[in-house]
Amino acid sequence: MAALAVAGVASAQSSVTLFGVVDASISGYSSSSRDLKPTVLRNSFGAPTYTNQGSVKVRRTALVNSGYNSSRLGFRGTEDLGGGLAASFWLEAPITNDDGATGVASFVRRSTVSLSGGFGEIRLGRDYTPTFWNDTVFDPFGTNGVGANLINTANGFNADTYGAKDTGGFGGNQNYARASNSIGYFLPSNLGGFYGQVMYAFHENDKYSNGGFTPKDSATSKSRAGRYIGGRFGYANGPLDVAVSYGNSTVADQYYAGTTDSVKTFNLGASYDFGPVKLFGELSRAKNSRDYEVTPVTGARPDVDLNGYLLGVTVPVGAGLIRASYSAVKYDYNRPAVLFTPRAADPRANKLALGYVHNLSKRTALYATIARVSNKNGAALTVGGPGFYKASEGVFTPKTSTGYDFGIRHAF
Repeated sequence: MAALAVAGVASAQSSVTLFGVVDASISGYSSSSRDLKPTVLRNSFGAPTYTNQGSVKVRRTALVNSGYNSSRLGFRGTEDLGGGLAASFWLEAPITNDDGATGVASFVRRSTVSLSGGFGEIRLGRDYTPTFWNDTVFDPFGTNGVGANLINTANGFNADTYGAKDTGGFGGNQNYARASNSIGYFLPSNLGGFYGQVMYAFHENDKYSNGGFTPKDSATSKSRAGRYIGGRFGYANGPLDVAVSYGNSTVADQYYAGTTDSVKTFNLGASYDFGPVKLFGELSRAKNSRDYEVTPVTGARPDVDLNGYLLGVTVPVGAGLIRASYSAVKYDYNRPAVLFTPRAADPRANKLALGYVHNLSKRTALYATIARVSNKNGAALTVGGPGFYKASEGVFTPKTSTGYDFGIRHAF
């Protein structure tokens, strides 16, 4: 019955393609820290003295997926409608080929239907956000594996998961990489190298014409959380590719509190292929802000700014490719000054990644990547793997995090 169903779909379309990637690697992760929270003791003069609380290290070795390219299984098809018009669909599901636990149960990577022609393309469904494209296109590691750049890691704005994205939580940017319920428009491809897209994603929350009837529960008193609006425009011609993007994601909204939390992201990325080497670069600025219907005199939450940059290079070597990148981020919590108290230093982190890909064919490759993250002033970013140990007071943060991937990727 399944074969007949697929055959029926194929006969109704001009083309239907089954595609995918199976990527597996042996990966290791190690994060360590010294406890920076002091224990307060009193000397004979009553002045505080401090002792160190020790250190902690978390390690894991595992067989994982998606170290080079994200493992996936998808279906895409196009029907020629005549007159230059075409209708298309794209359904793409993540797969965890290391344990087989996740298959084609949901097409959360992408699920769109579109209409295209000389005017460009209108696309409906779940898709990549414009602001994410610069993070992955201008990263030599494509935001995959232990080598993924720190801009991509930190832009989740979720300290509880050390930067993990699409996880919710306080301040978590659930629309960072992808947005559901979206309408997207893409410029046509015949503009002499210029390209671009805009996207609007519906929040799909209820809104009451008499606000007093909004449910009291904080989980249901939202009216705008989940909305995304953004755009990306660029120019690609020959060896040069440069693009700028901006997005505004509403990450939280409390009607009765009169607050709306947003993550506003701006980035600029570029690459230039000289032949012997290809250079990559990106600048990023994101702001996690809270808007108040009535700004309180005291107790207003300050904005959190996140600035980052990336420098990368790829070097073809025969059938292989050397990859390297350096990325750095800095948080600014905009803490108010307190009399006689020095302002705490802003958290910051940097990451160095180095890798090699050896292409056995156009579809099959072996790869190896190593990476190291250095955190300062309480930043808590890692290369991935296990969540770092967190005591009840949150006193431990990873000072360093290292990782490696050794794997194989096959695309079909």
